[in-house]
This record gives sequence, structure tokens and C-alpha cells, in this order.
Amino acid sequence: MNNASATDALSLLLFTLRSGKQMAINLLKVSEIIPTPSLTRLPESHPHVRGVATLRGQPLSVIDLSMAIGMAPLQDPKGGCLIVTEISRSKQGLHVQAVVKIVHIQSSKILPPPYGARNSSFITGTAEVDGALIQILDVEKVIHNISPIPAEADISDLDDQDAQLLTETRALIVDDSQVAIHMSVSALTKMGVTCHAVRSAREAFEKLDSLKDSYEAINVVVSDIEMPEMDGYSFTQALRKHPDYASIYVLLHTSLDSTISTDKAKAAGANDILTKFSPPEMAKCMLRAARVIHLGEDASVA
Repeated sequence: MNNASATDALSLLLFTLRSGKQMAINLLKVSEIIPTPSLTRLPESHPHVRGVATLRGQPLSVIDLSMAIGMAPLQDPKGGCLIVTEISRSKQGLHVQAVVKIVHIQSSKILPPPYGARNSSFITGTAEVDGALIQILDVEKVIHNISPIPAEADISDLDDQDAQLLTETRALIVDDSQVAIHMSVSALTKMGVTCHAVRSAREAFEKLDSLKDSYEAINVVVSDIEMPEMDGYSFTQALRKHPDYASIYVLLHTSLDSTISTDKAKAAGANDILTKFSPPEMAKCMLRAARVIHLGEDASVA
């Protein structure tokens, strides 16, 4: 693979569940950590939702993370603490046994989960910490299993030219979350875009190489930012340095607030950035990409 190696470090928050085994969550996806508050149980709520807390006057759904990933619930439902996350346009509390510490690891040292476990587990990657293998939580999958997000965009108001532009667009989705891949592919296929999907930057370069001289050659890459091995910023920089892909359109797709990452995305060479997951906004971004690719409109990130 002809690309630059990733140099950015990823910060992980280590935590434990009932078994005491440590797991990790990307620190960028954590807004705060609080003691377990009093909860109000709502009738007919999902069985993995323990209840609703009030955080600074706002409701906060609290997920029993142990149950959500198929493990036994915590022994003391009032103990432990909440890891509050704000991702994919929603805020929730993940109930865990304890928070251990924060570690910083090179993105290149974080490996994808075992191949056979990719589609069934709640893990996006693994990392070695103090001689032990730590699994990194796929928060998007946990949330999606509890509250699925509609994946289709309404394209009924597209004119014939825009619809044609989209059918001539061939996208490569790069994301370590199987749920995010499924939602992106579903939305883009509905728009008429031809899609391929991979789970890492390494696989992305392999797919780009395999298609580059064919009628299916990719002309837009939709990449996650928070990925193992190489993050979306480093991946974009590698594309910009590659002789065959320097001019390819890149949309960075993040579960974090995209306004925080816009400057960094622009510096890396991305054309656009979008917070997961909004089918209407995805449709707008892809139409913007199609107009740049096929009509030569301005390609600078907003």
C-alpha cells in the first residue's frame, strides 16, 4: 500500500464491567464521567435502557452497557458510574462498573477485530495496553441496536440532471463500524450511487487499486475519522500524496460534532465533512460531491 503512515495518537478511556475485564472507548466520544444518578424507569422502554436521568436539566437515557453487549448486568445497579457520550447527534449515559484510566496509543498500533468477529461483535478494534489486549467498544452499534436510525434519504425532489449525476457517482465507504457501513450503503444506494465498503484504510487502498482501471473506478471516498490503524485525517493525507488518488473527492464522516473537526479536515485535504447520521444531509453532501466530480464545481470544504 502506497501511503503515509499514521502518526496521530488515539486517546482511549479504559473501563470495566461486571467481570472486571477492561475495555476501552475512544476518548473523543466521551463528554464527561459522572456517578450513577437516580433513574426514572420509563414504561415500554428498551430492556437495555435502565432509565432516564436528569443532567443539568436535560433528560439523559442510561444504557446498561453490560446487557447491551450480551453480558450479565452489573451486580449493583446503583453503583458504578456513567460514561456520558455525545455521538451521532444523540447523548446517552453508558453504565459501567468503574473507569480505570486514560491511555494514548498510536493509531497504527490499533488493530481491527478478528475477521470472524467483525459482523457480530460490539468491537471496532483492539489495542495492547500493559501487556493485555484491550477491546475498543463500537458505541454506534450499541446505540443503533437500541434506537435504530432510518437510513434512507428522501430524493423525490431531485431533478433529472442531479439524479443522473448521482448514478454516475461511485463511492467507497471506509468505516470500522458495521452499523455505520450499513447505514451509509443503504442511504447512498437509495440515491442511485454505486457503493463499495471496507473496514480500514489499508483495505480502502486495496479496493481503490483493484478498481482504478475499470468502469467501476471510485470517484468519491466517504471515510470515518475515528478508525484503527490509520485515522481518517491520515488516510486523507495519504490519498492526497498518492499519484493515482490525489484528486479524488473525500467526504469525512464522523460520529463527533463535525464543527469541531472542520479545520483539521480541511488541513488534511478533505473536500467536506459531515456528522453521522442524517440521511437528508448525506444526500446533500453526495449531491455536492457529484456536482464537483462531474461538473467541476468548487470542491473546498465548508
